[in-house]
Amino acid sequence: MSLKPHTPTLHDVAAAAGVSTATVSRCLNFPDQVSESTRINVICIINDLGYSPNFGAKAMAARRTNTIGAIIPTMENAIFARGLQAFQEELRLHGFTMLVASTSYCPNIEEEQIRSLVARGADALLLIGHERDPEIYRFLQTQGVPALVTWAFTPGSVRPSIGFNNRAAIYEMATEVIKLGHTKLALISAETAMNDRAKARHVGIQNAMTDAGLKPSSLQFIETTYNIEDGANAFEKLMKSDTRPTAVFCGNDVLAVGALRCAREMKISVPDDVSIIGFDDIELAQVAYPALTTVHVPHREMGRRAAIALANYVKEGTPIKAVELKARLVFRETLGPARKDLP
Repeated sequence: MSLKPHTPTLHDVAAAAGVSTATVSRCLNFPDQVSESTRINVICIINDLGYSPNFGAKAMAARRTNTIGAIIPTMENAIFARGLQAFQEELRLHGFTMLVASTSYCPNIEEEQIRSLVARGADALLLIGHERDPEIYRFLQTQGVPALVTWAFTPGSVRPSIGFNNRAAIYEMATEVIKLGHTKLALISAETAMNDRAKARHVGIQNAMTDAGLKPSSLQFIETTYNIEDGANAFEKLMKSDTRPTAVFCGNDVLAVGALRCAREMKISVPDDVSIIGFDDIELAQVAYPALTTVHVPHREMGRRAAIALANYVKEGTPIKAVELKARLVFRETLGPARKDLP
């Protein structure tokens, strides 16, 4: 009859490393609180012994799991990747693990993911945008799970957010586009239903048109999903319309790259015949040809600050303060003056 092998314990690691069990715990949960030499020594002992923390016991003892959920609309492109990377890096410094889920821009899926992460013991949630069923916020409040909104900042909102003002950012860009003589404008956007970021960008362009003496109703508007192919299809539809725009705004850089591809295929010169403007300033914008004029979103700063705010709230109960970050305009090669000889 074989004996059950001994399972290494926290005390075994501490004894082998010559430190206290509290130090081992800090190395695992709060590595920034111990010296690098101690942390490396403890981690080596953990690897040698094959020790694995008893996650369930830790969670019960601390009444938290040291996990924070991030629920994003999509993983199919790099729109959220940079911000989530910074979010995860900062969480790790505070002893937290990130759990990520994707909703495919579907409110019902998002609600399922929220309830699932809460059921699995997530200490807090990172959410994208403000707009969702109020019942979800009531559920989170009942469960005692804080939720922080990012990728959006709405002045006066009752819910804390660390993000940027989508309406103001695109308003500033649209104002510059109109100054270059563009009066025939178009927008290729994500669906605006239950998407406050897309809705705010639509409104921002219309506001800029109104302030410039243009009719906001003349903005050509196409809603589609966020991928290159749909961006190309929407652009082709616009270029074959009776009122061909001289400047096409895109809800993100992925759609804009699709539009650029279609322009090449249709032998339409950018920016001589039409200007194309993106949003986000992901790496794709820099390698696109021509290089894409876009709105730079402070992805990493947003992710880092969100992680600090949630970690401090969970550990110390520090109230989460709303923070507005600045998006900035990035002018590259796809924006130029409007042609005057077009019908």
